[in-house]
Amino acid sequence: MMTNLRIFFTGGLTSYRALFNWLRPEVFIPTLLVAPLFQIALFVYMGRSAHLASESFYVIGNSMEFGAIPCLFAMGHMITNERKTQTLPLLIATPASRIPLFLGRSLPATANGFVISAFALAVSALIFSVSIPGAAVPGIALAMLVSSMSCTGLGLVSAAVGLRVRDTAVLSNIIIGILLLFCGVNIPINRLPSWMAVTAGYLPLTHGIAAAREMVAGQPFSAVAGLLGIELLVGVIYLAGGMLLLTFFEAESRRRSTLERV
Repeated sequence: MMTNLRIFFTGGLTSYRALFNWLRPEVFIPTLLVAPLFQIALFVYMGRSAHLASESFYVIGNSMEFGAIPCLFAMGHMITNERKTQTLPLLIATPASRIPLFLGRSLPATANGFVISAFALAVSALIFSVSIPGAAVPGIALAMLVSSMSCTGLGLVSAAVGLRVRDTAVLSNIIIGILLLFCGVNIPINRLPSWMAVTAGYLPLTHGIAAAREMVAGQPFSAVAGLLGIELLVGVIYLAGGMLLLTFFEAESRRRSTLERV
């Protein structure tokens, strides 16, 4: 048990820092803290011109969507960067349990996504004078945390695909685009085509963003608990699916001798 816990926490944190290439801590600031503010400003001003929704709509949606970026890319790089540094065979050959080995790397990614979402929301709310009720702050924080976990689960699926493809960066960018279009980040779900609205229900972020917006509008936490429960369920399903795919593709990579494909 202690070995699994050490692999989960220490191994996950060390691997996350290495795979994210944090040569200098200040690299984190322009890439993951400043960039979201420009995206939020872009869609706020576009929303003003289109008269589609309030400014809080775009601030909340884009703040939470940007938290998905480290979740997806960190998990995707978990495999591809191991291959580039020629340590993937050692990772696969280890007798350690796969659950703490891979899920341990999801914890820092989830925390990172939460921090980025919270920072983006706090700063952009000040810039655009978006009022957030004090009573809603704990519930919104929980929505961000659950949404980050859900996105990390989707990132684990992307990481599993990394055992069969050379690079997951393009795939992660495609997924980010899908989340941006489908999950009600900048367009209300009821304005989307029906097939997109149905698909959105099976994606991370959709229910978390909806819950956060409801709480900012004055709804109590009890009114949105169901939405957060669905978001959590979506995340658990993606995490479980990612672990199953990792197990399957690991066996396939052994059989096809494709672990070191570059």
